[in-house]
Amino acid sequence: MFRKGSHLRLLPIPKKYQFWLPRNAVANAIADGVQQPSEATIARLVLESDPLTLPEALSRPSIHWTPDLVDKVLKRLWNHGPKALQFFKLLDRRHPTYVHASSGFDHAIDIAARMRDYPSAWALVARMRSLRRGPTPRTFAIIAERYASGGKPHRAVRAFLTMREHGCRQDLSSFNTVLDVLCKSKRVEMAHSLFRSFKSRFRADAVSYNIIANGYCHLRRTPMALRVLKEMVERGISPTTVTYNTLLKGYFRSNQIREAWEFYLEMKKRKCGIDVVTYTTVIHGFGVAGEVRKSRRVFSEMVKEGVVPSVATYNALIQVLCKKESVESAVAVFEEMLREGLCAPNLVTYNVVIRGLCHAGDMERALGFMGRMGEHGLRASVQTYNVVIRYFCDAGEIEKGLEMFGEMGNGACLPNLDTYNVLISAMFGRKKGEDLVVAGKLLMEMVDRGFLPRKFTFNRVLNGLVLTGNQEFAKEILRMQSKCGRVVRRLKL
Repeated sequence: MFRKGSHLRLLPIPKKYQFWLPRNAVANAIADGVQQPSEATIARLVLESDPLTLPEALSRPSIHWTPDLVDKVLKRLWNHGPKALQFFKLLDRRHPTYVHASSGFDHAIDIAARMRDYPSAWALVARMRSLRRGPTPRTFAIIAERYASGGKPHRAVRAFLTMREHGCRQDLSSFNTVLDVLCKSKRVEMAHSLFRSFKSRFRADAVSYNIIANGYCHLRRTPMALRVLKEMVERGISPTTVTYNTLLKGYFRSNQIREAWEFYLEMKKRKCGIDVVTYTTVIHGFGVAGEVRKSRRVFSEMVKEGVVPSVATYNALIQVLCKKESVESAVAVFEEMLREGLCAPNLVTYNVVIRGLCHAGDMERALGFMGRMGEHGLRASVQTYNVVIRYFCDAGEIEKGLEMFGEMGNGACLPNLDTYNVLISAMFGRKKGEDLVVAGKLLMEMVDRGFLPRKFTFNRVLNGLVLTGNQEFAKEILRMQSKCGRVVRRLKL
């Protein structure tokens, strides 16, 4: 069932789901070859090689290491954090000549922090500094973002405040970055407090005010956004097109459709620099509110006035049609987009159409659109696979979902936390003992790849295994659960 090279080979899964691949097939191919291997080939090498022989494989003369190649390999290994960091550290410590660039360090720090391994992230910062490769403002932006998304906003602020201690200069740009990080993690009050404390020191500009206003708009607190923008004008800072677009989006987000339309008309009347973002905001806003005709009308008006739709504009209209009208209308706009040639579809475009087709139950056409992605130099992302896997599982076609999962293991697109959660949940649908064993194996694999399952997921799998007579396997998962820092359930096994 599964394609050769799938990551499920790492697990002792029931025979129904097994297949075989020579462990060192990729390593031997690199050793025998004279051409520079691609990032996909190297990613598979890292995934499939024995850790003891991997340093030698990475040092072979057939591989010419560059910062760009390292960055691409790390991106391929993104959803296997331990392997990605192993690869990075082996090159750093064991390769005779290659020295990592700042971009490579930033990727590795991001991966470590995403796994909430903050000590390793800071150790990489120290290593980066010792090699005079940084840290840079981007490094601290990554750390702050990971702290904030991990529920540690105070540490994000602390990272910003200690930049100088690590040899990195603070400036207005880094100040705006930490404000944006806090606002995007819905910590707008904290961002606003930091803004008040440091706005004079860093000479806050229109970007700073726009970030805070946008944060309040995301929380549907339009009056607070208006107060922030009022202060901006009082300080002699002129509003920008971004300012107006931010407020317009805020009205739509708060479901203040009449106010949004009036504000849009006022922008046109005062010639406030209406751009493609303005039109896209209105098209999406009306569509979400269920007023698809108005969305289409604004799109037509935009074209008549000589404003060229961007791919984001098409994506907004296609998404609206999928949700509020019909997927056939959305596909028609997609094909029109190709005919007009004003812009090429991107990954988001395909994902929106594929999701719409899956929702309509037309899985065959959804897979067809996945196949068409290569026509535009695109490849399916983990989000693409997750959508298709979810809908296969929801339709009870779990084998097809597992087959799609098997396609993800060749280093081109590794599964993420959502992929595992969807599949583990699906394994409980048929109430089969062998399905619950697969759920247990998936749980162990996701932990091995640096993902931290919720307590609910651990306990659900444990209960399922106990009820189906797999007590020994349940004990093994209990031991792993305690290593992950999760509370062990009091189960009598």
